[in-house]
Amino acid sequence: MSSTASPDRTEPQDALDAFRADRIYLGADHRRNERRTWIVTAICAATLAVLVVGGAATRSMALVASGLHMGAHVVALLVAAGAYALARRHATNPAFSFGTGKVGYLAGFANGVVLAVTAALIGLESAGRLLEPEAVAFGDALPIAVGGLLVNLVCIWLLRPTGAAAARNDPQGDLNLSAAHLHLTADAAVSLLALAAVLAGQWLDWRFADPLAGVLAAVLVARFAWTLVRRAGAALLDVNPSRELTDEVRRRLSHEGERVIDLHLWRLGPGHHAVIAVIAAREPRPVATYRARLAGLAGISHVTVEVRTSGEPDDHHHGHVH
Repeated sequence: MSSTASPDRTEPQDALDAFRADRIYLGADHRRNERRTWIVTAICAATLAVLVVGGAATRSMALVASGLHMGAHVVALLVAAGAYALARRHATNPAFSFGTGKVGYLAGFANGVVLAVTAALIGLESAGRLLEPEAVAFGDALPIAVGGLLVNLVCIWLLRPTGAAAARNDPQGDLNLSAAHLHLTADAAVSLLALAAVLAGQWLDWRFADPLAGVLAAVLVARFAWTLVRRAGAALLDVNPSRELTDEVRRRLSHEGERVIDLHLWRLGPGHHAVIAVIAAREPRPVATYRARLAGLAGISHVTVEVRTSGEPDDHHHGHVH
């Protein structure tokens, strides 16, 4: 037996498709994260202008690297904020079979690619400066480097995760927010390297420190990019997000000696997972019984269950729960 329902109305609790009636798989802090992402985007755009002008005026590669990275942040934050708005606007659109919770993962993957391109650009330019060093106005670059670092720290604080998604049995949390936060964390690290390079050049006359800081920044940003692409790619390709959660689902469904002969678990959005299970039993129980066994399990928002009689090739009793 199967049924469908409108996401805009509440269904009776005994309906087979009432495991999650609203069909909305957005993160617990979606609106808060969207609002703060827009605020940080505006702050980073203003900082970008200062870093680029300051880096060009002082001939500091470290500041230029920080500015390029901040420019990537502006793009990344626009993508993240746009993903939040798109996911929210189409959260109840039936054209999205499993909701819009994964829009943020797509944005996170795109931002990981942007981060990787930024690392390549910084690395190439810094390597060139190592081979052919240029004079840097360290005294003028110092306040700009300090200002860039302070801005990054403020933005990191604004985009800090609240932990609500993790409390819903999803340690990965809101990957769209994590992507933006990771961009800013990487930029803070780049800013620290830029500051160290400026101080080394000013006090120790180490002219190589500036392009060397750019090379180190490129390596660090590339590492962050790989982490982000790997995490987002796993979600987009429906890699099993939690072996522990899968084992718990299996344990509950086989509570009275049934065999779980097929089980799939994948991520629908921050804090939301879907389950498809095929159960074999000598004396099959109603589908609602198996649904009830999963009720209250944190992170499970969409369930499809099929029940078969053991030893028979054809289905004896089957149903679907969403």
